[in-house]
Amino acid sequence: MGLPSATALVIGSIVGTGVFTMPAVLAGAGTMGIAVLAVIAVGAMLLAVLFGQLAKRIPNGDGGLYAYARHEFGDFAGFFVGWCYWVQSWAGNAAIVSSWVFYVDALLGFHHPSGMENWSIAIVGLWVPALINLAGVRQMSWFQNVTVVLKFVPLLFIAVVGWFFVQNAHFGPFNASGGSLYSAIGLAAGVALFSFIGVEAAAITAKRVRNPRRNVARASILGTALSAMLYVLVTAAVMGLVAHHTLVNTGSPFVNAIDSIFPHSAWAGKTIAALAVVSGIGALNGWTLIVTETSRAIAQDDLFPRPFAWKDAKGTAWFGILVGTALPSLLMLWSYTTSSGLTVFTYLVDLSVVTVAIPYFFSALAQLTYLVSRRRRVEGWRLARDLAVAGTSVLFSMWVTFASGYQVVYQAMVVILAGLILYAFMNARRQRLGVAAEPVEAPELDSTVDA
Repeated sequence: MGLPSATALVIGSIVGTGVFTMPAVLAGAGTMGIAVLAVIAVGAMLLAVLFGQLAKRIPNGDGGLYAYARHEFGDFAGFFVGWCYWVQSWAGNAAIVSSWVFYVDALLGFHHPSGMENWSIAIVGLWVPALINLAGVRQMSWFQNVTVVLKFVPLLFIAVVGWFFVQNAHFGPFNASGGSLYSAIGLAAGVALFSFIGVEAAAITAKRVRNPRRNVARASILGTALSAMLYVLVTAAVMGLVAHHTLVNTGSPFVNAIDSIFPHSAWAGKTIAALAVVSGIGALNGWTLIVTETSRAIAQDDLFPRPFAWKDAKGTAWFGILVGTALPSLLMLWSYTTSSGLTVFTYLVDLSVVTVAIPYFFSALAQLTYLVSRRRRVEGWRLARDLAVAGTSVLFSMWVTFASGYQVVYQAMVVILAGLILYAFMNARRQRLGVAAEPVEAPELDSTVDA
């Protein structure tokens, strides 16, 4: 992929269907959610700069965040980060498709679908991108470029034209959470960060990017900046287009927003729903590649089951695609049989945010370690600048984890610890094969010698 395709991948990974549901969740926190979104946007830009710096230093880091952690801290840290990111990727696909289902329901006129009906729709949304990825990266890139253009049309329209129809009375209270300001910030921060997950897309797929030392940084920064500006404008506009009490109870706020602009049009709502559906397929298309590339890179280093590195004649890691699509399919089945509506989306968002904050944290630590070591080649004001970027990224990642709440952190920790069981078996196998060094055991004491 060249710079345009890499940038499209970043934008397509960031701007999925999450943005089409985000205003409703942020409205539940209050208008302060707009300010939180702006702060998260600044943090996302810092992360984009960070990943660009890491890509310049480690241009052949296959797997991106996984490779950065392994390069600096060794196999265990690499596996830990890779496992967290892989779980986040396919769990994030489940969150994306749960938002996508809202707009399919709106497009098809389903008002009260059952959980199994929504699950059937979600299966289509997950497996169509999987089939596109199985066709090869060239076809995936072409499809990604087309869907990025299509998804920007309705968002730009709302972000520009929508402001002429905004009503001040529609904006809710500053804190609408019903709790403390801190709890409201936590609610808004989770969905805001989730909407920016994807800033690392070019770094993760660096092996597929032409001239990664240069293009990964440019694609990450350009894609994130464009997405950030669009997010803030469009979210604020939707809050002003839809009455607060309506906004917090809908899963497809853009349909309500376009109806406010064209109140007597039967086609406007259907059109925005159709474009949101296309946007979701595009995001799932890009994230299916990211899920696959993450597991392939770890497996290629023999830190993950070898089948994930199996490739066909086109170089596609087909096993990773199949497993990475089957897992969110099962997760959606469980979600739709235990919850409904925005509850499903919010839960999956929270799980994705915590599991991605850990790889962000380790990536920032990897760059920080390099900067304070004797290996660095950065001096003067550039060193101060890079230290500020890495240090702020460390604090930002910690804050996001802290703001997510103890319950979701606890649930994510169980998933993470389950991965370490897999590492124990993988590491034992590598030691038997002589790939990993065996630890030196202390000699046993002679039992015949008195203590």
